[in-house]
Amino acid sequence: MSSAQLYDTIGATYTVTRRTEPRIAARIWAALGDARTVLNVGAGTGSYEPPDRDVIAVEPSALMRAQRPAGAAPCVAATAESLPFEDRSFDAAMAVSTVHHWRDPIAGLREMRRVARRVVVFTFDGNDPEWLHRFWLTRDYLPEVARLLAGWPPLAGLTGAIGARAEPVPVPWDCADGFFEAHWRRPEAYLDERVRRGMSAWAGVGPEAERRAVRGLRDDLGSGRWAERNRDLLTLDAAELGLRLLVA
Repeated sequence: MSSAQLYDTIGATYTVTRRTEPRIAARIWAALGDARTVLNVGAGTGSYEPPDRDVIAVEPSALMRAQRPAGAAPCVAATAESLPFEDRSFDAAMAVSTVHHWRDPIAGLREMRRVARRVVVFTFDGNDPEWLHRFWLTRDYLPEVARLLAGWPPLAGLTGAIGARAEPVPVPWDCADGFFEAHWRRPEAYLDERVRRGMSAWAGVGPEAERRAVRGLRDDLGSGRWAERNRDLLTLDAAELGLRLLVA
């Protein structure tokens, strides 16, 4: 399923739980440097678009484009792998929580490199062998996420495609953006179907795995097993869960 098809299917309530997290936005916007013209690739509903720059958005899903707020940056229907712009058309190109949906991540990153002199990408290191075990949701309840990453390029492949450095991005405990790892210290949130519908991973693993995971988590929260297993998390302000900012 293409990213456009996926979000045309699951994206109807995306804006309910997915919004800009200010601390992550500050990292992304700082990485843009002095760029005045910015291309936002896989832009969705417009989260993380800097308000003080000249932004053009690219988004393949019609449903997501329709949810962009009034006054949002102009949005073009296109894919990352075939950006309809001339070489070096922008000072910078950015992509936030989208690369894992692209049919060819390496090709998409190279296209960003072609059209912009600076590239900033917020993604994750899905090939880190510790990743699935570091996050309790995938480790204890939803191991099926691992198969969603089959064929996902290693972090070195992503950085090498654009000559980028990778910086870790800790997830704050009260993260405002409801991406998959956001509620690592607020496990009850994953029991809320509205929260889950804003995360593509749940659609990817299928309803049977989702029901089993939610049932197991609800039981463990009720019995105190979750708190016993994860007591070390309860005093942390932020967690390292494999999220990375690529800057080239």
